[in-house]
Amino acid sequence: MLKPLGDRVVIRVLEQEEKTASGIFLPDTAKEKPCEGEIVAAGPGKLQEDGSRVALDVKAGDKVIFSKYAGTEVKYEGEKLLIVSERDILAIL
Repeated sequence: MLKPLGDRVVIRVLEQEEKTASGIFLPDTAKEKPCEGEIVAAGPGKLQEDGSRVALDVKAGDKVIFSKYAGTEVKYEGEKLLIVSERDILAIL
């Protein structure tokens, strides 16, 4: 599994529904970029100037909301993942 460095986390993006509540199917071009996901792995925390580490507020298994255009998309073992900094995570669900 990927092991992120510093204050970064690896997120498995949760896919959006393919149809609306009224039953209309949405094409890929009409969907908004998803911004919910589940944390797969978390780094050790941000390294301070004095050498200490600040622990992350999130951990593997947490479901989170993150900034819409945050992070770097990677494909690892056939799965699409997103690597983001902890500051791009807005909330824990």
